Amino acid sequence: MDAYEKLRTVLDAHPTGAPPSPSIDRILRILFTPGEAALAATMSFSPRPVPAIAAKAGLEPAEAERMLEAMADRAVVFCREKDGKRSYGLLPTIPGLFEFPFMKGRTRPEHEELAKLWDEYHREGLGASFSGNPTPVARVIPVGESLEAVGRVQPYEEVAKLIGEAGFIGLGRCACRIAVGACDSPTETCLFFDAPARFLVQRGYAREIGRVEALRVLGESEKAGLVHVSNNSADRPTFLCNCCRCCCTILTCKTQLSLPNAFSTSGFLARVDAEACTGCGICADERCPVGAVVMEDDTAVVSVEACIGCGLCVTGCPAEAIALVRRENPPAVCADGQEMGARVLKEKGKLERFLEVMKG
Repeated sequence: MDAYEKLRTVLDAHPTGAPPSPSIDRILRILFTPGEAALAATMSFSPRPVPAIAAKAGLEPAEAERMLEAMADRAVVFCREKDGKRSYGLLPTIPGLFEFPFMKGRTRPEHEELAKLWDEYHREGLGASFSGNPTPVARVIPVGESLEAVGRVQPYEEVAKLIGEAGFIGLGRCACRIAVGACDSPTETCLFFDAPARFLVQRGYAREIGRVEALRVLGESEKAGLVHVSNNSADRPTFLCNCCRCCCTILTCKTQLSLPNAFSTSGFLARVDAEACTGCGICADERCPVGAVVMEDDTAVVSVEACIGCGLCVTGCPAEAIALVRRENPPAVCADGQEMGARVLKEKGKLERFLEVMKG
């Protein structure tokens, strides 16, 4: 087993996975030199100090640090700084190895090939690997304005409250739309929080913003018909993406790959007031990202099974004839990221392997 295959098997231990494919082999060979791949294959997803990483990899600390810094600068490994000391960890395939290198744009010659390879890999197996079995790692959060008439809203269901609880916010460009380029939706729409945000800002892949600007980004994303997606847990988010139906990895798992557990819906669904509906068709033709709304006899009709509860149809309806209502059986949301990770790993039969990798 060469260094690249060893690295892939380590990455595959993560909940989002890295299934075998000619595409991922080529991707890893573009992103990592042979020496870097060998070093990364000994690492953990939990950041470790340089001496510990060097010892396990059989390298001198100075050489290991040089290689780790080079990889962190290219955003293919994670770096955390605390008390003036740096520690390094692996990045998963999503969000991480795919998104981060593209967030400065297509600045390198290899980005053209990488864009095609990631698209191939998404269809060959990464999308299915990322999808829940059955618990997804990502969930939809409703548009804020669509919740105005809804009672019993939990804090983790309100995007503005998630923003308000963040200690550090970074704004980056959407790697999916940069790589795929299938629409003209805004690209500077990806929000990251706390440790991931600090890393991306420090390495020049995102810029620090405040809460006011973050809310502005959300508002512009909603107007553009983008869906809010975050991690599937009720604690603080690590990311908040604003996804389109044609480019974005998470949404296309459903819109193009038809994977039933690609992400969790919100706890709500759209309901149409047939008497108030004017039959304009905006909800069906322009706002619904998953085709859950159709026009029947000049009246909008919502498929309960297909609706993801994003609320875009609500805010796009000029007649105010659509509202979000609480689902009878809303999907369960994990209490925190650790609970979510453990549940996903158990369902995918990866828990023991993941724990081995985490031992570092």
